Amino acid sequence: MDILKIATAGSVDDGKSTLIGRLLYETNTLKEDQIAHIKAKSEAKGYDYLDLSLATDGLLTEREQGITIDVSNIYFTTDKRRFIIADAPGHIEYTRNMITGASTAAATIILIDARKGIVEQTKRHFYLTQLLGIQQIIFAINKMDLVNFSQEVYNKILHDISSITHKWGAKDCQYHYIPIAALGGENIVASSEKMSWYLERPLLPLLENINTQTIQHEESIIQVQYVIRPKQEAFHDYRGFAGKVNSGRFKVGDPVQIHPSGVETSISEIEKYGINVPFLSQGENGTIILKDPVDLSRGNSINGKNKEIPFTNSIKATVCWMENESLNSSKKYWLQQGCNKVQARVANVENKVNIDQLALESATQLGLNDIGTISIQTAETIIGISYQENQQMGAFILINPVTNNTAGLGFIK
Repeated sequence: MDILKIATAGSVDDGKSTLIGRLLYETNTLKEDQIAHIKAKSEAKGYDYLDLSLATDGLLTEREQGITIDVSNIYFTTDKRRFIIADAPGHIEYTRNMITGASTAAATIILIDARKGIVEQTKRHFYLTQLLGIQQIIFAINKMDLVNFSQEVYNKILHDISSITHKWGAKDCQYHYIPIAALGGENIVASSEKMSWYLERPLLPLLENINTQTIQHEESIIQVQYVIRPKQEAFHDYRGFAGKVNSGRFKVGDPVQIHPSGVETSISEIEKYGINVPFLSQGENGTIILKDPVDLSRGNSINGKNKEIPFTNSIKATVCWMENESLNSSKKYWLQQGCNKVQARVANVENKVNIDQLALESATQLGLNDIGTISIQTAETIIGISYQENQQMGAFILINPVTNNTAGLGFIK
């Protein structure tokens, strides 16, 4: 049974936590004591319904304010598939949390309040899903009960959605549209009689059948996470390079090139959990033993010769800025690509995205939650593959060298 990881997105009070709570309730994931607790809390608040958002808001501050602040991973299972949902906050100040939650997702549910329609945060979250390369986007128009389940309202929102997907949507992205009322469970598990005009699948059956094919990249790259030197008599000359295959595939006998030294050699053995195997594929962890005694340390990479891999110390990238202190030209950071960490300097800030207008405008700096294009110079060469070509290697983070906090998330152009 495969696993589908989904990120939720949307503006404040669009009903993300309620929707997830409803999915947990309808799939019998909630235990009896949890349901009893939710019922008691709902009655204490004077509600005549179950406040299922209480099933997901784990922090005391979240429960007190009725908002989501941090990302939490929530698990549930149906007969067809296992699910992990990243419940991300909707407030603009927590955009960085949303990016974190969505960074490993295969699908995104963008909730829209039927009364409000498309708002700035809807556009922001949609733009971020496109940057992250998420190919399955579900627009869930929630709170249809508050607009009398109006098909006219739904169609108006679909028209507004099409204007942003047409302008910023990726060609290979698939869009799904569902009118729902998470509070009452309309169009969640079964088709709603109150919206008989909607003829497509309800939300859960859609999630059970959505296609999430993993892209296998041609470039064979494995970054060294740990050098294994037992220094025992039985393994006197053993020198293994352990890591996760970032991209592509390696097999015994393959010629490889080491970065950054440029030394060429070949693979003599491959081990996986201490057992010799003939190959390692993308996403698998293992240990590679090379034919020649070469110098390799953490962050260095072993690269296949099947396809040329570009290396550079100058890149242009789209950056989502996550730090209160603005990003200006000439500032220095640590750039981390996978587990490779090098010193970097921002050479130029070219532009930023006007989220409301979904347009680029000139800029000399980026503030908290801004998205823009910058040029970066690195002290050492890094793999220069664009994110569009290779999502595994085309992304990086910028780290503040003073605070050691993540300052920005970047995508190589």
